[in-house]
Amino acid sequence: MGPETIGPETSNHEDVLVERRGRLGHIVLNRPKAINALTHGMVKTIAATLERWEHDDSVSTVLITGAGERGLCAGGDIVAIYTDAKAGGNDSARFWADEYALNAHIARYSKPYVAVMDGVVLGGGVGVSAHGSVRVVTERSRVGMPETGIGFVPDVGGTFLLSRAPGELGTHLGLTAGPVTGADAIAIGLADHFVPSEALAGLAIALETRDVAEAIAAVATAAPVSALLEQRHWIDDCYASDDATEIVERLSASPVEAARAAASAILAKSPTAVSVTLESLRRARALGTLEEVLDQEFRVSVRFARGTELVEGVRAQVIDKDRTPHWSPPALADVSRSAIEAYFAGLDGSDPPLRELGLSSMTAEQDRRTP
Repeated sequence: MGPETIGPETSNHEDVLVERRGRLGHIVLNRPKAINALTHGMVKTIAATLERWEHDDSVSTVLITGAGERGLCAGGDIVAIYTDAKAGGNDSARFWADEYALNAHIARYSKPYVAVMDGVVLGGGVGVSAHGSVRVVTERSRVGMPETGIGFVPDVGGTFLLSRAPGELGTHLGLTAGPVTGADAIAIGLADHFVPSEALAGLAIALETRDVAEAIAAVATAAPVSALLEQRHWIDDCYASDDATEIVERLSASPVEAARAAASAILAKSPTAVSVTLESLRRARALGTLEEVLDQEFRVSVRFARGTELVEGVRAQVIDKDRTPHWSPPALADVSRSAIEAYFAGLDGSDPPLRELGLSSMTAEQDRRTP
């Protein structure tokens, strides 16, 4: 769904188009060749726009979509993060601090925030959509947190969302890094409404003059059956452990072919990233607010930016594209408990946690969902 350029407010920030038409404020991520991957500048533009519209009585609803036909957002700018990680990770830390603050703001936004999760919605794309109050998916949606495949961990509040999915479905998605359909996204709590992609343009027009509930009801249809939810019996059983090695052993021994395929998928990922992701999910489940989880994710992300796994994973998958990452250590059994726990320790004065940036003092409203 492309942007329109009519109405009393239209602003072009190159990578983000900001428009106001009628009662609607419309944010369009505008890097279609990169599937609208987020840069630091884009995050700042979105944050400033939301702040302005939250205090503008003429704006009743905010809509976020992606330019082009491929998807809302493929995540953060991985090449930029890779380049910065090789130089020490300082720029990435600043980017994540602003990005995670944006994710928290979206979650507690005082006006309906409608996210159209059409096409590819990965990583940072989940961060700017799945924390919203009205989350729309389509038959083309492919939603996921692919971080373990590049030697990283789910962030942008992803561990908050996945840890609260039914049973162990979120653990399965976090460790295997695979995307799910729109129907699956609704079943696990990442989305709310299923709207055929052909109806999206009409929905955007309706939101200019109509209340969100009315506009959504006019185009939403029943979601297809979730194939992922139907697999919960073996997923809950195999992922019940807090030890990644034991999880893989259970998956490998399962009579279910999909379980054995999941084991193979996990074994191809960074053992460190898999182990820390599992620990992140377990800790996130015990934390009370999104802000607390984002604070935890920030500490973990900064440490991955200063380690070897993220650089090696992006090199293998994106830079050299040889698809043969050399993980260190190379096996799950070689990742020690002390190594895992080190990722969660407090940062020193040069890298203040998000609470020192003001994030954890914000009030989250995680149960707010209009309609």
